[in-house]
Amino acid sequence: MNKPVRHIAIFSGVLMFALLARSTWVQFVRADDLANNEHNQRVAIANFSQPRGNIIVGGQPITGSTKTGGDLKYKRTYTDGKMYAPITGFFSQGYGSNQLENLNNKLLNGSDDRLSLQRTSDLLTRKKAQGGDVVTTIDPKAQKAAYEGLGGKKGAVVALDPRTGKILALSYTPAYDPSTVAGLSGSDKKAWEELEKDKNKPMLNKALKEVYPPGSTFKIVTASAALENGLYPDINASTDSPDPWIMPGTVTPLPNQNPTAPCKNATLNVAMQHSCNNVYGKVSSDLGKDKMRETAEKFGFNNPTVDTPVRAAKSAFPDNINKSQTALAGIGQGSLTASPLQVAMMTAAIANDGKLMKPYMVEELRGPDLSTVEKHKPERMSQAVSPETAKKVQQMMEDTATKGTGKAALIDGITVGGKTGTAERGAKHQNLAWFISYAKTAEGSPVAVAVMIDPDDDVPTDQISGGKLAGPIAKKVMQAVLDK
Repeated sequence: MNKPVRHIAIFSGVLMFALLARSTWVQFVRADDLANNEHNQRVAIANFSQPRGNIIVGGQPITGSTKTGGDLKYKRTYTDGKMYAPITGFFSQGYGSNQLENLNNKLLNGSDDRLSLQRTSDLLTRKKAQGGDVVTTIDPKAQKAAYEGLGGKKGAVVALDPRTGKILALSYTPAYDPSTVAGLSGSDKKAWEELEKDKNKPMLNKALKEVYPPGSTFKIVTASAALENGLYPDINASTDSPDPWIMPGTVTPLPNQNPTAPCKNATLNVAMQHSCNNVYGKVSSDLGKDKMRETAEKFGFNNPTVDTPVRAAKSAFPDNINKSQTALAGIGQGSLTASPLQVAMMTAAIANDGKLMKPYMVEELRGPDLSTVEKHKPERMSQAVSPETAKKVQQMMEDTATKGTGKAALIDGITVGGKTGTAERGAKHQNLAWFISYAKTAEGSPVAVAVMIDPDDDVPTDQISGGKLAGPIAKKVMQAVLDK
């Protein structure tokens, strides 16, 4: 072979090798990126070419699919869309998807690798491919009680089974109906634009994705820290707590909401019943930021990856704070923040004798033939406090429900623990009203609830309290679970 021909052969070989390498790169390395590219119309056509699997609550589908015509043949429908939007999220022809619709997309559209045998069978029988179902832990009666209890108020509710971590109810208002943005019509576009402009952010999952000062509900964590660290030997031991109590390094007293309450040198138990800031602020300051943070983190604070499987916002116990700031954190104020889910988690841990179970809202993934693809197993997150400490805090919460500020949640014939909270957010915002509670039966505690109400600007400040606004909702949700 002469020299020019050899050069051409080598050059052609290099081009062929480059072509093979490039095609291999595209087909194997970049396959997923290209397949999922938002500009790949084939993906959208495939996603909407057939009815989608369903999200199940209480054994019944709360989603569906309806024919539309055109390239995108089907669009998503929702039953009681506003009530269940915090669980389902949306699945839209024009705006993508979120929450369970997004996280379980491959199972719902039938492309999940775990459904390969089913797809092969469908090919052989010429049966139209089907998606699988997502079976949730949501209790439909509890969810309805939470949603209807919130009514027109701004707020959020989370109910857990403390024994397993099951999310029984997850609600917030104002919410939105995912059906209104599921298609490509002009009305869908208008609805989307209105939702994005709405100052109340109805598409933001306030039960999981928003954090707030938890107010006096956090005192159950402060009490736990005091008992775990031996600051006081007993819940009925007198505390060295002046009233008024001046915060360290300041000339500012930490005021109590009820100036006539018996808060001077009150025991932990009496101080819980009357929500005495001077006692719990001083407890937190005396323990110090490190011991308080350590206890808070055992309850789930400062954990950036709480997945339900929808990821919740991180609830934060602050770092680098002084003694007076630690006092504020100890009463759920200052720079302490928590999502409604986190507040429900700390309540559930106390109700479950100190054991914090990981919260979850998907019980099972199943194929179109109803076979189980994946089954959730309850998982312990931590032992937040010892069983002995948990039982002492339970006694305090139960006394608060019967003798103190938590009477709104009492249920005849059932042992109930409760705690109110009023959280300040500065002069430009109304205070938040919180209520936490659990119900106890002979078999343990089947439900723990956190309710947060964000009152409208026209609600008088003296009418904002956890007992008045949030307590009755917590009671209805607990009753719905207990009625089973």
